[in-house]
Amino acid sequence: MPRPDPISERRRAAQQRQFLEVVNVDEATRRFQAPLLLAPVGSELVPLCDALNRVVASDVIAAVDVPGFDRANVDGVAVRAADTVGASEDTPRRLRLNDEILTPGVAAQFVVNAATATILATGAMVPRGADAVIMVEQTDSVEDADPPAIDIRRTAAAGQFITFAGTDIGRGETVLRAGQRLSSREIGVLAAVGCAAVEVYRRPRVAVVSTGDEVVAPGRPLPLGCVYDSNQAIVAAAVEELGCEAVPLGAVPDDQSKLQQVLDEALRCDVVILSGGTSKGAGDLSYQVMERLQPPGVVVHGVAVKPGKPLCLAVSDRTPVVILPGFPTSAIFTFHQFVAPVLRAFAGLPAAEQQTTQAVMPMRVGSERGRMEFLMVSLIRTGNGFAAYSMGKNSGAVTAFSHADGFIRIAENVEQIAAGTSVTVQLLSNRLEPADIVTIGSHCVGLDRLLGHLQRDGLEIKSMHVGSSGGLAAARRGECDIAGIHLMDPASGEYNRAFLETGMELVKGYRRMQGIVFRADDSRFAGVDSIPSAIAAALADADCVMVNRNAGSGTRILIDGLLNGTEPPGYAVQTKSHNAVATAVAQHRADWGVAIDVVARMYGLGFIPLQEEHYDFVVPSARMQRPAVQRFLQLLQRDDVRAELTELGFLL
Repeated sequence: MPRPDPISERRRAAQQRQFLEVVNVDEATRRFQAPLLLAPVGSELVPLCDALNRVVASDVIAAVDVPGFDRANVDGVAVRAADTVGASEDTPRRLRLNDEILTPGVAAQFVVNAATATILATGAMVPRGADAVIMVEQTDSVEDADPPAIDIRRTAAAGQFITFAGTDIGRGETVLRAGQRLSSREIGVLAAVGCAAVEVYRRPRVAVVSTGDEVVAPGRPLPLGCVYDSNQAIVAAAVEELGCEAVPLGAVPDDQSKLQQVLDEALRCDVVILSGGTSKGAGDLSYQVMERLQPPGVVVHGVAVKPGKPLCLAVSDRTPVVILPGFPTSAIFTFHQFVAPVLRAFAGLPAAEQQTTQAVMPMRVGSERGRMEFLMVSLIRTGNGFAAYSMGKNSGAVTAFSHADGFIRIAENVEQIAAGTSVTVQLLSNRLEPADIVTIGSHCVGLDRLLGHLQRDGLEIKSMHVGSSGGLAAARRGECDIAGIHLMDPASGEYNRAFLETGMELVKGYRRMQGIVFRADDSRFAGVDSIPSAIAAALADADCVMVNRNAGSGTRILIDGLLNGTEPPGYAVQTKSHNAVATAVAQHRADWGVAIDVVARMYGLGFIPLQEEHYDFVVPSARMQRPAVQRFLQLLQRDDVRAELTELGFLL
């Protein structure tokens, strides 16, 4: 067999197939749903022990009364109310006791006639003739009476402490209606009317498949250039949340015959969801196997939306087949936007309610003209409502959707939203839980440990990493409880205090050593033991690439001071954390950068100390006495916590 021509292979890869037709969100939804029967996929009878979270398929009519008899609500005596008129502590009414004691499950044998009473327990059947129950605390037994008698010390009203038959549920009453989701409360109702099983909608079976040569199952070693398969876990869990049954079929490499084989297996389910391989680039094969589906086949390939443009929607006969984009945020967003409504209909659930709230954008946000953008935001409570912080992460970020409270829609013709603009946020949950403590500022693994202690103590935490300058701005606007900062005043060399404004308090945190990081086997830094020598070595080689930090961060100020106006290769590449710097160097995407020694050790990098920096906390004065803030401040002083920070490498 002749070997493939490498040049021809590259040419074919360069000839990327275009999307069939990019359509807007509404048109994509219409095309996808038109061939589908948006109704439950069937029903089944399940025992109550398996009915939790299932959806009732038909109305449940009570065949019995609940309770089925007049029931006593307290321990006491059953009486005729008329026999107690005028009863008091001083002038009790004496009644003769019938020769029985009624307990739950025992049928009454004696009628309560005039001037008689029957002793009974809570839950017992009230005997014929009685129309009230007197609490035992309001009676006195007459010890020497013959026959036995009892004194009543309180007048009773007719119906007192009795639940009459059929009061809760009446025979023939509809107790549950089709479409209701069964919680423990509804299951209790079913048991109360004698149902051992209930007819529920069958859970739609949803095949979930990840694709790509780079996708590795969690738990296995991760080769460089590969990613763990988070999409299958995310999508399968989202499917289960919607009352469907996820059928994970694993990850399939970019091989057309293997993709076809798994698609044939997946089509035995009610819905098929793949992720990855739907773009127009080399190696994207998933959408190609869709050409063999039964009509109508592919109805949408490309949606004018961000994130999620490569979405592919198809229908094989009446079975929805979806290829979600491979990037996690794009995948889960397009799932909820386009697939979730179909799954809800198949599972017998009503359409999801759209909950919204108003918020203000604290910072300017840019957008791409020509596509409607759905921007994930985190909501921070302020004195005037909410501030909507952009998650600042692209469609490849795993955490963007999980950390967001909602999203805003940016119209196709809008290129930016100015700071201070009021926006409508569609919430991802019906409830917006306020955090007990909000931190906004520079990221630090030490702060992560501190917040972890508070989380374990039961506090709800919200933490956003926007750099030291962004944290100060958030504190100024009253949007956070705590801002972690490490800003050096170039004039004095002092950290943080010079940047305080009126209404801000500085809380001392800890120190951490900044330095130049590099790969330990990089010969260019061999024997270098000082910062000037390291900078000289880096600048002497045009192929020595740096990785920078984001503008506004304390580390960036330090870097610019070192470089003194020089912009070596890689200067324009700005990362937002010490970890990102270390990763770039460890993976040979860069050769040097500035990070803290704690992170350098985590990644096994060489380290040349540069300067001790102070990582402190700015607290708005108005929030200083909040209980959650006080707990944070107390945490900083605990001996065990200080020992933990010291062990990590921080200086106290």
